[in-house]
Amino acid sequence: MPRPNLLFFISDQQRSDTLSPDSPCITPNFDRLAARGVRFNRCYAPNPICSPTRASIMTGVLPHTHGMVDCTHTVAPYRAEFNAKLPVFPRRLKDSGYRTAYFGKWHIERSERLENFGFDVYDVGHDSLAEYRRSHGFGDRKEKLLRSCSVKQKGYRDFLLCGVTSEPEEATGEYHWTSRAIEFLKQNCDSDRPWAVFIGTEGPHDPYVVPEEFFGMYDPAAIPRPASFDDDLSDRPAIYRRIRRVWDQLDWPQFAEATACYYAFCTLIDRQVGRLLDVVRSIGQEDETLVVCTADHGDYMGAHRLMLKGIPAFEEAYRAPLIIVGPGAQRGEVRSEIVSSMDLAPTIIEMLLGEEFPCQARSLRPLLEGNAAGWRSEAFAECHGQRFFYTQRILWRERWKYVFNGFDEDELYDLESDPCEMRNLIGDQSCRSVAEEMAAGMWDIIRRTDDFNMSKAQYGMFRFAPVGPEWNTA
Repeated sequence: MPRPNLLFFISDQQRSDTLSPDSPCITPNFDRLAARGVRFNRCYAPNPICSPTRASIMTGVLPHTHGMVDCTHTVAPYRAEFNAKLPVFPRRLKDSGYRTAYFGKWHIERSERLENFGFDVYDVGHDSLAEYRRSHGFGDRKEKLLRSCSVKQKGYRDFLLCGVTSEPEEATGEYHWTSRAIEFLKQNCDSDRPWAVFIGTEGPHDPYVVPEEFFGMYDPAAIPRPASFDDDLSDRPAIYRRIRRVWDQLDWPQFAEATACYYAFCTLIDRQVGRLLDVVRSIGQEDETLVVCTADHGDYMGAHRLMLKGIPAFEEAYRAPLIIVGPGAQRGEVRSEIVSSMDLAPTIIEMLLGEEFPCQARSLRPLLEGNAAGWRSEAFAECHGQRFFYTQRILWRERWKYVFNGFDEDELYDLESDPCEMRNLIGDQSCRSVAEEMAAGMWDIIRRTDDFNMSKAQYGMFRFAPVGPEWNTA
């Protein structure tokens, strides 16, 4: 039996709930894709920023293991460097006979030599996009903003948050990279080798600058205000409140306009997904193709009066969309079990090759086939800072979420009774046993994945978790 093809689509900074049926975000192509497969509504990123999570998706291991603990462009190599000796799942596909290609945003490591990752064909450079724009007469889109919203602060360059441009869809990087992928599909559809095509968009990452056509689909005045918008963050780490002050100059109408631009960006991306799906169908390979749609992480988008993503460890930043469609997956199912973006590497290798992939993650195949027996509803994340050093570890287990903060008090949330994370229960004595159990679970993962920087933290300066690393080790 021929091996299935792979269409892997990853957006940047797209919230999980943009694909929910009740979302105001317009995504008809994601919706039709979900109707053909499985949508996971509790998929968590192992890190809240781009490079660490993208490297974890490729390797199936946590950031402390693969080494890219911050973004490629933000710190020197001594602070974050990818371990090139680790196996990556696209290389396994190439070695098994797949014709492989990657188009769009890479942002995993600094070399951008994707042949080392198993790709036969790739185009990930900004020079290519700039040349495409020049050759089509688009020029500099910043000169063509019809409206915009920026944050201004003394001593900092103005920060462009969102905007609307007069340019057409065809001027966007999303359209360009998708067109490159379509070209590859049409050229390789008659080959006797299966193909694996990866597309990475830059959107809906900030600045949320979108063509007028897509912004016009939304009315900022109709955008619902997040339930946590007025949260004062009084029982959360002080740095959360300090970060939030960046946005104090914005009132709800500005947040709403930014959200409308963000949703419009997601709708533009949805249209590119539709273009890809139409081509896969037109070449007669819809039923033989495993389709994976995800993102590296989410965006606060007004939750807790925050924007973007980063250190405040809220659900909106860590939940990532995930839809899987194709051979071996049920149709029209929604899974609420907790899973991780890291699980994609072993899942894809098992679904396409029937083999195991050496990593720290687990295959989602049982859930895709409708078998949740024995599944541990748990995920883990770690944050090593975002330019500035902040140490965090996060454990999700069923209804509970525990955040270890190396710079302030920890956090504990009951996501069943408090889904908006408005009340930190870490100081509630009635939850003390839960905090200890969750901290013990954190230490267990830290030991199993050899995060020795944490596991060997026995010195007097570091002994402030609810329980220490040797609790429950017998």
